[in-house]
Amino acid sequence: MNSPLLLLILLALATGIGYRMKATQGRIKRKAGLQISAAEIRTSFGARATVIQFSTTFCSSCRAAKVLISDVVSKQSDIKYVEIDAESNLELVRKLDIRSTPTTIFVDKKGFEIARAIGAPKRDQITAAINRL
Repeated sequence: MNSPLLLLILLALATGIGYRMKATQGRIKRKAGLQISAAEIRTSFGARATVIQFSTTFCSSCRAAKVLISDVVSKQSDIKYVEIDAESNLELVRKLDIRSTPTTIFVDKKGFEIARAIGAPKRDQITAAINRL
């Protein structure tokens, strides 16, 4: 196989992978997961649910996600928003299998994971996920 053809195949493959990753970033997926304790997040849970965002200081999309999620959650008195610094909470990051930031986890009032978004979710996705809780 000649070099230009191999390069073209690799470029097409990389482009396909890039489009796939971009398409899945920020999507909220329903998930029955682990139980998180209030002690692990260092606060109490919301009356109906809690939205937990794992962030890092160098993550620019984390700041945008924080503003958006805070705004959506502020309109719901029975839902709480918590931001956790992933770098300072490595044990919890490992337990919950957080692989990138921002990662947003939606938990019920008992701390059971209901849904998860990897990447920055959109406003309508956050609202829909909260309405399903």
